[in-house]
Amino acid sequence: MPYKTIPQVFKQMVQKRGDRVAMRKKEYGIWHDISWNEYYRLAQYVGSALISMGLEKGDRVSIIGDNCPEWVIIDLGIQCTGGVSVGVYSTNAWPQVEYVIENSDSKFFFVENEEQLDKWLNFRDKIPFLNKVIVWDLEGLRHFSDPMVMTYDELLEMGRQVVEKEPGLFENRMAEVKPEDLSFLIYTSGTTGLPKGAMLTHRNVTWMGEAVHSVIPMEDTDEVLSYLPLCHVFERLFSVIFHITYGGTVNFIESLDTVTDNMKEISPTVGYAVPRIWEKYLSAVYIRMSDATWLKRFVFYIALKIGQKRTSLKMNLKPVPFHLEVLYRLAYLVVFRKLKERLGFDRMKIAITAAAPISSDVLHFFHSIGVNLIEAYGQTEGTGVTSVSKIGRLKSGTVGPPLTGVEVKIADDGEILVKSPGVFKGYYKSPEATAETLKDGWLHSGDVGELDEDGYLKITDRKKDIMVTAGGKNITPQYIENQLKFSSYINDAVIIGDRRKFVTALIMIDEDNAVKYAQDSKVQFSTYRDLTQSPEIIKLIGNEVKRVNSGLSRVEQIKKFTILPKRLYEEDGEVTPTMKVKRKYINEAFSDLIEAMYKRQ
Repeated sequence: MPYKTIPQVFKQMVQKRGDRVAMRKKEYGIWHDISWNEYYRLAQYVGSALISMGLEKGDRVSIIGDNCPEWVIIDLGIQCTGGVSVGVYSTNAWPQVEYVIENSDSKFFFVENEEQLDKWLNFRDKIPFLNKVIVWDLEGLRHFSDPMVMTYDELLEMGRQVVEKEPGLFENRMAEVKPEDLSFLIYTSGTTGLPKGAMLTHRNVTWMGEAVHSVIPMEDTDEVLSYLPLCHVFERLFSVIFHITYGGTVNFIESLDTVTDNMKEISPTVGYAVPRIWEKYLSAVYIRMSDATWLKRFVFYIALKIGQKRTSLKMNLKPVPFHLEVLYRLAYLVVFRKLKERLGFDRMKIAITAAAPISSDVLHFFHSIGVNLIEAYGQTEGTGVTSVSKIGRLKSGTVGPPLTGVEVKIADDGEILVKSPGVFKGYYKSPEATAETLKDGWLHSGDVGELDEDGYLKITDRKKDIMVTAGGKNITPQYIENQLKFSSYINDAVIIGDRRKFVTALIMIDEDNAVKYAQDSKVQFSTYRDLTQSPEIIKLIGNEVKRVNSGLSRVEQIKKFTILPKRLYEEDGEVTPTMKVKRKYINEAFSDLIEAMYKRQ
């Protein structure tokens, strides 16, 4: 197929949809609509103003802020003028923000509010090449004045005047953008080392926008809820790339605290989340059912048993007997339909989990209640998607077959290699890292896996995480960690054992379920630390570890474990924005707890 650019795809959708709703944002209790025409007009003003201030084709522009219409309008304004959009995580501390601005050589910097502006003030004198900082939420900044800072409204007014004087400027620049030009830089949050800017081209992202349609059949009637970080490839695909490719409506949450409420209000037709969010939903259902009457519990678990039996057959590609299908339809009518309404999943025709491995138990549960949750696998460097499970063709333990147009092969050492039009151009200003990752057109994913007889891909571990014990035995920690995470009482785990005599584990409890267990068992605690150190909780987790050990070889079995006495936070550098534990950081930050396990006899 002929490769396209973001400006071409965006303009075609605007011409097709016109005054229909493109986005919604809730303010002061009311949802406000933004049409496609308005979307384009505002992006045109943003882009025209930037051109008038000196933005050249290929210049980088950074954006920091939470999900909102302004973020994606700015993003499209930058890309349509040939600029390169650079997203920055809103939770980043100022040194991290400085690193991205400096490393990307950003010429302009869009910030959401006072909090984000304060980060720039910490390093303003160290970035001399930055031309202007633009703020779109002025709360607390009404009387702030700085020659380097302008408001978003001022930028729009500047853009409006430029459009009046030179009406063809914006579209002429749009026409100059080529498929091989950079579209945006995505700085990988990374579980080790400094972030690297993955260079994605217009060819990469527009190809991916169309390639997923065979497995994620999006239409112009679909609605999504935007709440994952927009600078991550997962959310960027849905809120920007898929949106301008297929139409539909993007609904922006009020805040992270209102995600579940907004989900119920919107009831999106396409859902997506990282595994931790799906796990939280599952836990919430079980906690709610544990407090229900005995009759409701009885009916729910009977219905769930029927759903699980049906799902087990479907996930092993086996036919479902007629009588079981009839029973399931009845269970759905009586139990699951109402449950999905309460979760905001009643219109959800498809749901996607990605960015980290998910427990097969979680996938099994959602399919059992009638949510078509499929797992996608990929990385930023491959524009987000390498393989996807298909509705009705899920296979337990795999992440589905490669996407149409994607080639996958397994290297001699087990590493997954990927080739497709979605494979990135390389890392910005990092030829060494690019050469390590891109070889002869093949993306070296860093993941270890295998292709089964049906062409389905199975991920076994991260190549760099494979451990060798002091006895010379290879251990894949991710497999053991995933087995631990099957427990409703364990949120995450880090397996320790490289060059050690035996395997140990640092365990992060699932707070909701652990608290519920403590309350039901009359366990006294006042703080999170008290909860993690209570003998009853330690015994509870110990039983979960024993369960996992029973399915492991002797060398893989966990001999000792420690429950981390604190919650893990992205702000503390302990997890990525998609809630993946930073193994290297955890090993360093909690080295005293690790060494204590090896000293204890």
